[in-house]
This record gives sequence, C-alpha cells and structure tokens, in this order.
Amino acid sequence: MNLRLGDVDGLYHHHYGVGDVDRAALGDPEDAAYEKRLVAELHRLESAQTDVLLDHLGDIGREDTLVDAGCGRGGSSVMAHQRFGCRVEGVTLSSAQAEFGNRRAKELGIEDHVRARVCNMLDTPFEKGSIAASWNNESSMYVDLDDLFAEHARFLKTGGRYVTITGCWNPKYGQPSKWVSQINAHFECNIHSRREYLRAMADNRLVPQAVVDLTPATLPYWELRATSSLVTGIEEAFIESYKDGSFQYVLIAADRV
Repeated sequence: MNLRLGDVDGLYHHHYGVGDVDRAALGDPEDAAYEKRLVAELHRLESAQTDVLLDHLGDIGREDTLVDAGCGRGGSSVMAHQRFGCRVEGVTLSSAQAEFGNRRAKELGIEDHVRARVCNMLDTPFEKGSIAASWNNESSMYVDLDDLFAEHARFLKTGGRYVTITGCWNPKYGQPSKWVSQINAHFECNIHSRREYLRAMADNRLVPQAVVDLTPATLPYWELRATSSLVTGIEEAFIESYKDGSFQYVLIAADRV
C-alpha cells in the first residue's frame, strides 16, 4: 500500500492522512480512472499530514540538522529538506527502508542533505545538543516513551523542537477499547495514552507548546480508504474508535528546556 501511494509522485510515506477529501478531484465512481484518482487523493492527504507536522517545527535554517526518528522510506525527510533546505538524518531499524530512502534521495539529487541509516532510535549516534528539531511520525507506539524522549532530549539543543503525530487511547475510558486492542494486534505495537505522552515528556525536559486533536481531520482519510481496493481489514477499527472517542489522533509539539 505504501509503495502504491508513493508511486503517485515519488514521496513514500508510512503514515495516514488528514484533511477534507476533494470530491471534485475524485470524479464519478463509475469512471474507469476513479480508483487511480482515489489513490492519488489518499496520497495527497498523507502528504498533507506531513505538512501539518512540519508546520510545527518552528524556525528552521538551512544550516540546521533535523532527525526523522522512525523514518520509513523517507517521505517526511524529503519534504522537510524541500521546505527548509536543511540536512535531515533519518533512522530506521529496516535496512530495506534505509536503502530505499537513500536511493530515492540520490535520484532526487539531495543525497548530501537527506540520509537514512539503520539505527535504533533509542540509541542514536548524534552528538548531545546538536539537533535543531526532531520528530516521530506514527512510530512512537513501538517503543517505551521514557526511553524515546530521553534520547530526543539528549540530542536536541536547548530550545530545540520535538513533534510527534500519533494515535493514542483516551485515558478517560480507563483502558484501551476493543478497537484499540485490535489495532495493537494488527500492527504488533503498544499504543500509549495521551496522558502517558505528556507525563514522559515532562520527565524528560520536553515542555509541550501545542497539543492538537487531529481526530476529526483524519477521519475522512479512513472513510475514503475503506472504499478503495487498498483495504487491509483494519479500517473499521480506526473509524469506529475515532467515532466513539476511545482512540484519538493527536499532534504534540514540545520544546527542549
């Protein structure tokens, strides 16, 4: 699925989308080209999600270095460089993803500025205080949050910005709902609550500057995806958990103090 969406324009993501669906761009569902347009629309929404994340990184200069933690095939890294002109270091546990991302950066002629490496994002080689900003785009549910934020706090400079976009379960429900448990099982991850994110940030010198509920903005993506040939079987769990409030899609931007 990620490859098919990325083939639209060469930006390969590993996350979901936000924003209203452009029904005019989709056209008539009976048209032979409708599915192709639907795939392009899903990809537009996932790139829009990256734009929302980049909007919260603050004032980034061309001489700065950013870290894309859990970079996947590098779509967010490429977009960050295209926007800011800076250097972006991506880390992933997958050698296949790193090779793909580095090959794509070379094809774009930006290999001197965008690089992916095989690395545990809980133990990176970046020097203390050397990074202007960093992020996790739907990758924080695979690790312990205290370990993750301790590492970001270590390599971020004082005043550096950290941003995460993630799904999290709603603590007012007391425990993860059946839908959240289904998502955990499907992706073999451990979704955290929003309260856990804020507590772990506070314990690791990351002070939230913005907490944005993106749940209403991501629901159109899921409802459109559920009508496509790209369905994976997990769409219902996302849609129903977002609607009943047990699962939320949030952005948290925090500064290193």
